[in-house]
Amino acid sequence: MVKEIEKTGLPVVHICTVVPISLTVGANRIVPAIAIPHPLGNPSLNNEEEKALRRGIIDKAIKALTTEVDGQTVFED
Repeated sequence: MVKEIEKTGLPVVHICTVVPISLTVGANRIVPAIAIPHPLGNPSLNNEEEKALRRGIIDKAIKALTTEVDGQTVFED
């Protein structure tokens, strides 16, 4: 689905917990998530730490959206 959306000219970021799957399906902008049961968070953190963690992932995704890529790119940091 990611590839089909990008064909229309809209950039897409795939936030995922298993990067090899995203690579297999052909996603161009990939942002690794935390873990399968909690992709955008960590319930063992306090509220402030949890918010910072989530904000970091979203900031990476926004950076990925605004970055021109030539093929598959994993945005680690």
